[in-house]
Amino acid sequence: MNGYLVALILLILIPVSTLGLGPVMSHTVIASLTLLVLSLGCLAGFFMVQPNQAKVMTLFGAYVGTVKANGLRWTIPFFIRKNISLRIRNFESGKIKVNDNQGNPVEIATIVVWSVTDSAEAMFEVDDYKSFVSIQSESALRNMASSYPYDPHEEEGIALRSHPQTISDILKKEIQDRLDKAGVTVHEARISHLAYAPEIASAMLQRQQASAIVAARTRILEGAVGMVDMALERLKEDNVVELDEERKAAMVSNLLVVLCGDKHTQPVINAGSLY
Repeated sequence: MNGYLVALILLILIPVSTLGLGPVMSHTVIASLTLLVLSLGCLAGFFMVQPNQAKVMTLFGAYVGTVKANGLRWTIPFFIRKNISLRIRNFESGKIKVNDNQGNPVEIATIVVWSVTDSAEAMFEVDDYKSFVSIQSESALRNMASSYPYDPHEEEGIALRSHPQTISDILKKEIQDRLDKAGVTVHEARISHLAYAPEIASAMLQRQQASAIVAARTRILEGAVGMVDMALERLKEDNVVELDEERKAAMVSNLLVVLCGDKHTQPVINAGSLY
């Protein structure tokens, strides 16, 4: 009940109950004394509910309800009231080592944003809901990390490093499935740390560098071939010079060296003849 209304009633009942008290025991005195004792006993039923807080109530071991209304409240004094916070909380797991689905050891950690939405389940379904969130989140993270590769090996494949949003959605769903029974809602789950384990980090870095070099060389080669083809076509269209197949091959070779080389080339000028 509204605590302020009950407080107003008690402020009236307690003085009224003292009016019938006297030195001689009578029915009026007994009634007044009984009313006074009951009124004073009702004072133990007041409690305060803070914002984003709930009071879980039990009576002789039986769950009777949860109060979430803020402010001063009153209930039967025999009810046992336990606090439980409904505020949004952050949980950051420690770095755990797990093998991805390619067998590579990686270090991974996550941040989970969660809150209690069913206070009764959080209080009675699990022994300690905070510890439950911590353990189940790390278990879900370990299971998810072992289901995907660190780096994508196919264009359509999902990987831990290349698809952060997709991985976060999958991780959130997996954690939520484990925490439903505890009355907890997961608002967000994201990877906070992701790296190869130290024992293979150097080798994997060389592998990534090699892949990047191959990709860059492929792009340069595609551009160089296009430029050589364009140059030959322009020379032919504008009738600048007539080249036989051998000279064309030499020209293509020279242009590819110039366009694909790592360093600046040094030209050799032929001052004697056309060839």
